[in-house]
Amino acid sequence: MTLLSGLVAQALHLALMLGLAPGLAGFVRWLKARLLHRAGPPPRLAYRDLLRLMRKQTVRPQSSSFVFAAAPVVATAASVLAAALVPSFARGMTTAPLADLLLIAGLFALARSALVLGAMDAGSAVGGIGASRVAAYAVFAEPATLLVVVTLAVLLGTTNLDQLTGLLQPGGVAAHAPLGLALAPLVASALAQVGVGPIAGAASAAEPAMLFEALTLEHGGRDLALLEFGAAVRLITWFSLIAALFLPAFTAPAAAFPLGWLIGLAAWAVKLTVLAGAVALAEAAMARLGVARVPGVLGAAIVLGLLAAALVALGEGLA
Repeated sequence: MTLLSGLVAQALHLALMLGLAPGLAGFVRWLKARLLHRAGPPPRLAYRDLLRLMRKQTVRPQSSSFVFAAAPVVATAASVLAAALVPSFARGMTTAPLADLLLIAGLFALARSALVLGAMDAGSAVGGIGASRVAAYAVFAEPATLLVVVTLAVLLGTTNLDQLTGLLQPGGVAAHAPLGLALAPLVASALAQVGVGPIAGAASAAEPAMLFEALTLEHGGRDLALLEFGAAVRLITWFSLIAALFLPAFTAPAAAFPLGWLIGLAAWAVKLTVLAGAVALAEAAMARLGVARVPGVLGAAIVLGLLAAALVALGEGLA
């Protein structure tokens, strides 16, 4: 029964992650527009845009190679694999033993590398600028993520996300100050990598292209649909990852069917809504950071991550 419930929970989880991803991305854009006193596109438009792009012919630059053609497939496949590993409404799913934070971070890095290589392979100036900036942000975002992993590993003794979610349940070992400090670098790393928020959207007046638009400028048709879908999947995966670590309450065991699943689904929906609102509010409040200030913000996140890791190491040493 446990194996069957794990398989069913895994299938439902993946279907919800992939099915809700475009709508969540559209909701973030709509909410951000409303906070800036604009009408904004309705969230359902994200689905229509994907269908419209899927019906269009794929056009690629003549100077591009197989790297450009493979970039959308590799980036989207890595994003879907990461989504399958991150728990949403339930834990103890079939992929739980593989849900290691280092593996998830590696899949995110693989998706980002595919996008960067594809943009550079196209040979356009805007794509090269976007690729170089994404790579520069990764220099700060990756250490911030790894510091969070180190903090959790030292504090809780594991890097398995499913086990961490169980340990961080109310009444567990969640009452640790370093975890609060670890939230900031993880959020900053997420904003720098998913193409939303004031960090990822930073651009100067002379360089108006957003990061994601710059990376996907030369893509069209089904390739662009794959890239848009992959970006939406990474967004919901990051939100679910943050919720699993810092908002773990009401995440049900896979065997807690059906009442536990219903409670977990309702709680997960609330968590996604809260995180989407926080991202939209940050974008509306801070507008766009200047490009020169983004490394400073990410650098501050790294400092907080170092402080969290130092507090954990000091506590372990005193213990």
